[in-house]
Amino acid sequence: MVLSVFYTRSPEIMLTLYKSMVRSLLEYCSPLWNPVRISDIQELESVQKAFTARISGLKDIHYWDRLKHLSLMSLQRRRERYIIIHMWKILNGVTTNDLMIQFVSRPRFGNLATIPPAKKSASAACQSIYDRSFAVMGPRLWNAMPYHLN
Repeated sequence: MVLSVFYTRSPEIMLTLYKSMVRSLLEYCSPLWNPVRISDIQELESVQKAFTARISGLKDIHYWDRLKHLSLMSLQRRRERYIIIHMWKILNGVTTNDLMIQFVSRPRFGNLATIPPAKKSASAACQSIYDRSFAVMGPRLWNAMPYHLN
């Protein structure tokens, strides 16, 4: 829809349109809704891939090179970044800790988030949903950061 209304394909205008009208919809509530299936991630990423290919002078450039040229990150990387920022906000009391995520301070490893255990009697389907939840993904991403950053 955006491309049918605007005829210009200049990088500045296209990036502004993309960031304000397209990416904001793709990233809505991304710390909570974070796809883990490869097909879902690729489907979301394909929107950015198709849009950046329509920018003047970038059609024949590989997707990852287009992102670098436009100073953009992949949508998956941005979602991971939002999750880590939200974890930082929980740690520092900037936002509520509704999930009761616990942090443990370790001298060699910095602040580590505790991953709450799942119920042992949970079915495989419930375990899979649990593993994809913010309560698990947030601490995993947080703990994967270099200790001097957290």
